[in-house]
Amino acid sequence: MTDIAWIDAALTSARPQAVGALLRYFRDLDIAEEAFQDACLRALKNWPRNGPPRDPAAWLIMVGRNAAIDSVRRRGRQEALPAEELLSDLEDAEAALAESLDGADYRDDVLRLLFICCHPELPATQQIALALRIVSGLSVKQIARAFLVGESAMEQRITRAKGRIAGAEVAFETPGPVERSERLGVVAAMIYLVFNEGYSATGDAAEVRGRLCDEAIRLARLLLRLFQTEPEIMGLAALMLLQHARMAARFDAGGQIVLLDDQDRTLWDRKMIVEGMALIDKAMRHRRPGPYQVQAAIAALHARAARPEDTDWAQIDLLYATLERLQPSPVVTLNRAVAVSKLQGPAVALEMIEPLAPRLSGYFNFFGVKGALLMQLDRPREARNAFDRAIALANNAAEAAHIRQHLDRLSRDCGTAVADSAR
Repeated sequence: MTDIAWIDAALTSARPQAVGALLRYFRDLDIAEEAFQDACLRALKNWPRNGPPRDPAAWLIMVGRNAAIDSVRRRGRQEALPAEELLSDLEDAEAALAESLDGADYRDDVLRLLFICCHPELPATQQIALALRIVSGLSVKQIARAFLVGESAMEQRITRAKGRIAGAEVAFETPGPVERSERLGVVAAMIYLVFNEGYSATGDAAEVRGRLCDEAIRLARLLLRLFQTEPEIMGLAALMLLQHARMAARFDAGGQIVLLDDQDRTLWDRKMIVEGMALIDKAMRHRRPGPYQVQAAIAALHARAARPEDTDWAQIDLLYATLERLQPSPVVTLNRAVAVSKLQGPAVALEMIEPLAPRLSGYFNFFGVKGALLMQLDRPREARNAFDRAIALANNAAEAAHIRQHLDRLSRDCGTAVADSAR
């Protein structure tokens, strides 16, 4: 019996290549997506009984293509294809298709799919949403969460994007060099959103959705093969590798969040760290800094520190200052305040983040950082208020549980103070 978890992983991994190939055949996003879904249903039926095919992507492409042709013919009232049992005997065809997957016809299918989804006819928000749905198979609910909008609004956004591509008569070919460069920023942003969707998972979901991180890294590597001298793509790949390297240490046995300073650094994936550091070192030699490169450089400084106290916070502060210039954002300033607190103390950091309150009033991490700084300054009542607000804004149970630990510590400290004053 084929393990269902393996089947799920195989379907997720094969999705971009299979949908890309089906799109090349049919030149219609809806038909390609429906064909892939049909192939997945048949895989769930056949693979547990017959065992996995030699090449899952080739199998899905062949079955999906046959199913879509059958569907198109039925809709056109033309002669139907042969019976299912005849179509299912794909051993020879599958072998030939598997041999060609590394050839010129299939090599760029994933990138072609990415660039079509990120077509300039679409607004940036629609480009990213469509690519998340079509390329990586995220649910509408997951995408809506990433964009902080309702599910129905996101469903409409994706539908409009598909309709706009169809109406624009987009050429379903890999764009030329100039057009590729123009779309590169949006494609990179989409890939990083996919990564963050997996990276933000907690508890039991972290292991399952960690595949999204692997998929994002794989897509970044594909982009890097196409744009071999682009330092920002090197930076993007390095950033994701260095962040994903900490996955095994980010949660304890009970699924609770473990902060960076408290993580067991022996659990970090050294192979990923070495690859990430090599990429960021290579990117920085181009002397064309960008936001992904700066963030990767920050992650590299954390990775180089054998112990928390070895962290070069002064250099991290300088890098965040650079990032503030390249990509001004209250979240960047909030992150920089953490480095400032290490260098100049919590009072200076608190003064730095207070002006951010109006813009970050709905941001969980703002109140978590503020509460931690207030706690260091021995201002328990204000710290409790900040932590209470953080819990109300928590995105998941693990974040809420982490803040409750701070609240419990405040309660213990306050109880100790009362006992001491009574002596």
